[in-house]
Formats: sequence, structure tokens, C-alpha cells
Amino acid sequence: MSNHEDKKKEILEAFQFRHATKEFDPTKKISDSDFQFILEAGRLSPSSVGYEPWKFIVVQNRQLREKLREVSWGAQGQLPTASHFVVILARTIKDTKYDSKYVEDQMLNVKKFPPEVFEQIKVRYKSFQEEDLHLLESDRAIFDWACKQTYIALGNMMTAAAQIGIDSCPIEGFDFDKVQAVLEEEGLLENGHLGVSVMVAFGYRAKEPRPKTRKKLEDIVQWIE
Repeated sequence: MSNHEDKKKEILEAFQFRHATKEFDPTKKISDSDFQFILEAGRLSPSSVGYEPWKFIVVQNRQLREKLREVSWGAQGQLPTASHFVVILARTIKDTKYDSKYVEDQMLNVKKFPPEVFEQIKVRYKSFQEEDLHLLESDRAIFDWACKQTYIALGNMMTAAAQIGIDSCPIEGFDFDKVQAVLEEEGLLENGHLGVSVMVAFGYRAKEPRPKTRKKLEDIVQWIE
């Protein structure tokens, strides 16, 4: 088998291995180097117009985990047992609006656009947000758009973890307002510049999962030729 075919087989095996782990083995910890690899997969993820509108909060503090467990019905088994627990935050309209200081810094200092180029593309970003996707119709609309970007990073982190034998579970089962209040109390939301998007737990499974089930490929793919 060629290296190309080997790689495809290896990737699909990782997807077969991955499942939404409800309870982890609390005695098994992910190594620092392995978890840095997972975080790097998130950092290198693509985002719409390159905004990178995310922040990864790695919650290892047991007291904070317990506060989150009390308001996260979907993380009852994961928060106490996961080796690493990540709250993924998305940037709000304060940062993601086309003329924000965050966007200016991102384009000039991170992406290294010349100032005159940034002034030109800012016009395109304005049209994109106002007219193409109607993102500025409400603060929630543009926040949800930022949250969409965080899910790209989320998927890449889980896939990267699976490829090195580490389990994960994405978590949306939480009370948004109450989680926001917990994070705000901890000073993690940067005065309204960030909000909770999704959570994800990493570790090693406590027991083997049920066989994976999915629809057939022909049921979800339509070719237009």
C-alpha cells in the first residue's frame, strides 16, 4: 500500500476510533506535549476572513470545573473525569465588526497586511458583514457567526486527538447565561469581548463505546454534474 493510501486509512481509522466519550479514566492524564499538539491543531485552524475569533480556556482547576458542572447538564460525567477540559470562547461584535480595533490589529500585526491594503479590504469586509450574510442585524447574529468559526477549530482538535489515540467529547449541553455568569465572575470574558461558544473534554475512555453508526454516504451526498 502506498504512503498516500496508508495516510487515508490512518485518518479514517481515527474517525472510527473517535466517539463522544461520556466518562474518562481519571487516572490517565494526557502528556503536556500531546496536549500542546491538540491546541496547535486548534490554533492553525482556518476561520472566515482570517479573524481567528476564538480563545481556548483550559480548565484544570477543580473548583471552577465544579462550578461549570452545576450549570452544564451535558458535562456531568466529563468535567470530573477528563484529563483536560476546554471552554472555547468566541469573540463578540466588540471585536468582530469590520472596523473594530481587534480586526485592525489582526490584519496589520498578525496577517501583516500593509495599511493601504487593509483599508481596501475593510470596505469588502463591511459589505460582507452588512449585505452578504446580514451579520450586523443583531449582536447575536455576528456572535453566532464567530461561534461557527470556533467549531472548525473544535473539529480539528478532536480529529488531531483521535489520530494519537486520545478521546474527546464536544459539549453544548449547558445553560448559556449561567456559564457566562461563571466565566464573567472569573474575569475570563474580557469585559464583554468574549462569550462561550462550546466546550470540549479530552482524556482516555473509561470503557469501550458502542459500535459507531452513521447514515450511508449515498443518503447524504448528491452530485450535480
